Amino acid sequence: MKVLLINGSPHRRGCVYTALDEIARTLGEEGIESEMLQIGREPITGCIACNYCASHGRCVQDKDSVNKVIDRLDEWDGLIFGSPVYYGGPNGQTTAFMDRLFYAAGNRMAGKTAAAVVSCRRGGATAAFDRMNKYFLMNNMIVPASQYWNQIHGFTREDALKDKEGLQTMRTLARNMAWILKCMKAGEKEGIKKPVQEEWIPTHFIQDKY
Repeated sequence: MKVLLINGSPHRRGCVYTALDEIARTLGEEGIESEMLQIGREPITGCIACNYCASHGRCVQDKDSVNKVIDRLDEWDGLIFGSPVYYGGPNGQTTAFMDRLFYAAGNRMAGKTAAAVVSCRRGGATAAFDRMNKYFLMNNMIVPASQYWNQIHGFTREDALKDKEGLQTMRTLARNMAWILKCMKAGEKEGIKKPVQEEWIPTHFIQDKY
């Protein structure tokens, strides 16, 4: 079993890294492999709504890591996204990456575990955390809980390492994700299959006047 950790911070070894690294270390103790991808310095552009992905299963934009993750998606049983908080939300690289990844490959996310981790100096963590979780909840993913919202505080890595509760929250998250993954694997061995998804019934709220 393996989990992909995606670091959306431009700081390769900053606060977000510190949180994800604590998760990776704890997953390892639980026998779960992990891999970290740092996207925070990539020139990631937003979705251009061309719908190329609907017929090709990958994004038309091919100069960043989105398609690399899509191509390897079957390797990971879980994904964890980490972002700094910018103006009360996830940063642009993280949201652009997630917009395109989930729009192109959301149909392949069902049944995987997923979690969001956010880092801020002071405020805005809960709003950023809420937005990121919506990607998972709209794509039939399994979101493990922790003892608090998955946030860590600090301006530097050294600050984050002093956030004892934040680091503990990351360890609790990792152990819960590992437990869920192990339960799912045990269930597969016993013949318990994933839920069969109904065909999507898309609706909208525009009504014909007549």
